[in-house]
Amino acid sequence: MNAPEQIIIPDRTKFIGGSDVAAILGVSKWKSAFQLYQEKIGAYVEKSTPERDKVLSRGKRWEPVVVEMLVDELESRGHTVEIIARNAHYQDPEFPFLACELDLELLIDGEEVNGEMKTVHPFAAKDWGEVESDEIPIYYAAQIMHGLMIKPRRRAVVAALIGADDLRIHWLERDDETIAGIRAREIEFWKRIQNGNPPDPTDPEDVKWLYQRDVGTAIEADDELVMQCQQLKDMKANAKDLEGRIELLATRIKAHMGTAATLLYRGQPIATWKNNKDSVATDWKAAYLDLGPTKEHIVKFTTTKAGARPFNIK
Repeated sequence: MNAPEQIIIPDRTKFIGGSDVAAILGVSKWKSAFQLYQEKIGAYVEKSTPERDKVLSRGKRWEPVVVEMLVDELESRGHTVEIIARNAHYQDPEFPFLACELDLELLIDGEEVNGEMKTVHPFAAKDWGEVESDEIPIYYAAQIMHGLMIKPRRRAVVAALIGADDLRIHWLERDDETIAGIRAREIEFWKRIQNGNPPDPTDPEDVKWLYQRDVGTAIEADDELVMQCQQLKDMKANAKDLEGRIELLATRIKAHMGTAATLLYRGQPIATWKNNKDSVATDWKAAYLDLGPTKEHIVKFTTTKAGARPFNIK
C-alpha cells in the first residue's frame, strides 16, 4: 500500500490569504479584523472542534466531486474545458506577504479562468443569487477578487454545490477599482501587524477574549461613560416595555383567531397560529431501572408532549 500523501499546511501567520480578506474588510461572518490580527501575531489560536473539523473535512472531500460536476456542466453547454492546476499557491510579486491558493484553474474556450469550489448547506442557499450571475456572498466575493489580484485574470468561475446535487455556477468579472481598494486595506493591515498596532475590538467576542478576567480593581467613569450607562439602562427598560406591548398585541390577535390556524386579509394570510407535531420521548434510564423491556413496559415510561403552537406574522 502506498504511503499517504503528506499535506503541508502553510503557516498562515506569515501572509495574508484569500480567506483573510473578508475579516480585514469587516464583512466576514466568522471573525473580526481584531481577531484576525490576534491570530496573525500568534496570540490567539482557533480551537479545533468536532463541528468545525466536520465542516472543513466535508469541504475537502466534496471538492473533487464539485470540480468534476463543474467540468461536466460546462462541457454539456458546449464549452471546451481543460484543468490547468489544482490548489496551487501564488505570491504577489511586489508584496510577497500577499498570497492565495486557488481551488482550480481552468482553460475555458482558450481563456484562463480562476475557479473556486464551495459546498453550501441547503439552509444557506438563500445567500446565493441567480445562477450565472455574480450574486454570491460578499465574503466569498472578496476572496475571489483577492485571487484575481494575485493571479491576474479577466474573470473567475464559482461552483457552489447546494446539498448533494444542486450545482450552481456563478461568474465574477475582474474589477480593478475593487481590487485596488482591497490591496490598500491588506497592506495597511499588514503594517499594523508589523508595528504592533491592533485594530479596535468591534465584536462582543473581541471584548470577551481581550478582557477574560477582572483584576479586582475599580475605575472612575467619565461623563461620556456615565451617559452610555444611562442609555443602556434606558434601552433595557424600553425593551422590557416593548416586549410587554408585543405580548399584549399578540394575545389580542390570538384571542380573535381562537382555534383558527390562519388569519386572512383579502384572501391572503397575514398571521398563522398552528400546532407543531407532538413530540414523543422515552425515559430510557427509568425504564431500565424498572426492568422488563417489553412493549407495554416501555410505553409506561413514554410521554407525549403536545406540539407548540407558534404565532407568526406574515
